[in-house]
Amino acid sequence: MHGKSGGSIEMKDYMKIYQEWLSNPYFDEATKAELKAIEGDENEIKERFYMDLEFGTAGLRGIIGAGINRMNIYVVRRATQGLANYIIKQGAADKGVAIAYDSRNMSPEFAMEAAMTLAANGIKAYKFESLRPTPELSFAVRELGCVAGINITASHNPPEYNGYKVYWEDGAQFTPPHDKGVTEEVLAIEDLSSVKTTDEASAIAAGKYEVIGKEIDDKYIAQVKAQVVNQKAIDEMQDQIRIVYTPLHGTGNIPARRVMKEIGFTHVYVVPEQELPDGNFPTVSYPNPEAKEAFELGLKLAKEKDADLVLATDPDADRLGVYVKDAKSGEYIPLTGNMSGSLLCEYVLSQKQAEGKIPADGQVVKSIVSTNLIDAVAKAYGAELIEVLTGFKWIGKQILKNETTGTGTYLFGMEESYGCLIGTYARDKDAISATAALCEAAAYYKQKGMTLWDAMVAMYEKYGYYKDSVKSIGLSGIEGLAKIQSIMETLRNNTPAEVGGYKVVSARDYKLDTIRDMETGAVKPTGLPASNVLYYDLEDGAWICVRPSGTEPKIKFYYGVKGTSLEDAAAKSEKVGESVMTIVNGLL
Repeated sequence: MHGKSGGSIEMKDYMKIYQEWLSNPYFDEATKAELKAIEGDENEIKERFYMDLEFGTAGLRGIIGAGINRMNIYVVRRATQGLANYIIKQGAADKGVAIAYDSRNMSPEFAMEAAMTLAANGIKAYKFESLRPTPELSFAVRELGCVAGINITASHNPPEYNGYKVYWEDGAQFTPPHDKGVTEEVLAIEDLSSVKTTDEASAIAAGKYEVIGKEIDDKYIAQVKAQVVNQKAIDEMQDQIRIVYTPLHGTGNIPARRVMKEIGFTHVYVVPEQELPDGNFPTVSYPNPEAKEAFELGLKLAKEKDADLVLATDPDADRLGVYVKDAKSGEYIPLTGNMSGSLLCEYVLSQKQAEGKIPADGQVVKSIVSTNLIDAVAKAYGAELIEVLTGFKWIGKQILKNETTGTGTYLFGMEESYGCLIGTYARDKDAISATAALCEAAAYYKQKGMTLWDAMVAMYEKYGYYKDSVKSIGLSGIEGLAKIQSIMETLRNNTPAEVGGYKVVSARDYKLDTIRDMETGAVKPTGLPASNVLYYDLEDGAWICVRPSGTEPKIKFYYGVKGTSLEDAAAKSEKVGESVMTIVNGLL
């Protein structure tokens, strides 16, 4: 994230700014009342006003409330004014900006404020009439020929949070130089009350505000349906597949159900307690499809209905969690993002191969922290495997590169955090499309008398039992940040010779752009943009990757092994995990 990387944060005169918010007629009465209520609580005032809410690599994310370090209409206006200034300097003000939002508290209000600031700056805002999934926003930016997109969402954060993500004209979240350019413009706005805004009637009269909805929905859904590779399997098995689905109170409910219905699935059971949008997410402590508790109600319903699979999309519907039924034990087994991504990749490529549709320049794209099982799948189908930095925008960037150079055909892209994209109609991960594809794969394998779990085991048998894990170490505050930096520096200067019984074959340093062969000492470039990440290729297909989190005060250790059975892979993985923790504890 910008701002935090270099040393300590400059603390603002928080009492002065607090008083300014109380006295300036620009700020509304409700905001002032909220601030008045904390009058004697210096610590709370400090928390809200000691720094600007950071405009980082994806945009904003913070707790909803009054203050410069919180998510509120004034901070949203400032961010939008910065974006507008950058767009005007780029000479792209006539292209417009698409705006979507999720089911969180204040999302509709923030979306409206963003639209009004754009309109006041002479830039047309296309705002969705109600909540929509993130991938649809990515699609809309391209479909409407916009220069940028704004998405109001805090993905799977707890309910008190909201966020603001910026997309660029290719439909992916912004990357260099645009991210830096917009950030600079936002930071240059010191006085919040100088930001332009207008009202809806004036914006419509000036032709700078349009509400969008059904037309874009229909086109987006048509694109998702176009990714189906074996309609015949669905048609034959539709009556025998039972699906439980939960949108976790988010944006997925209408589009996911619509797609499943339109491609032909008739037995879809939606978890009733989690069906309707609710920014308080009352049934889960935080709405994350990676968390076991997100599936409690879904699994209960699945057992009642004897479902083949249980699907959960996160609030902005770009990530999909899944449990699949094991016919032998009758239990439901969770698939990690690495497993479901690999399973979908294998399914899509096998179907395309059967139709002779894998081109000579076919590509599978993954983030560097994703499983090596994907590498094996790509190789088996004669596709090139391309690795990119963490964050789906880099997968989007690879598709853009293919388009601009006229070489390379994108077939599938995934990252380990439950996100994948089939097709190039969007440039962000799409859980609506992944929902349709997993149901389709379930129908195809059921034709063969297999469950999705059987298909997963068959993949392991074919390619090896890959197992991937992550250890996340939380180190908060200024001290934590320094600690994370020191761990990275120590490892950067001292590559371990072995980890968990595996020899280190090569060490990649994405910050220094080097891949060092440990045996010969030969060095070659990584070929990727600079990023503070270290990666160790180990023998026998194992690996470790160390990176500080971009969104939370954590350092993450990702690692993967390849075993000869589920038990063997689990034992090897555990050994590497223990070895990683020994290294970490030695550095703390």
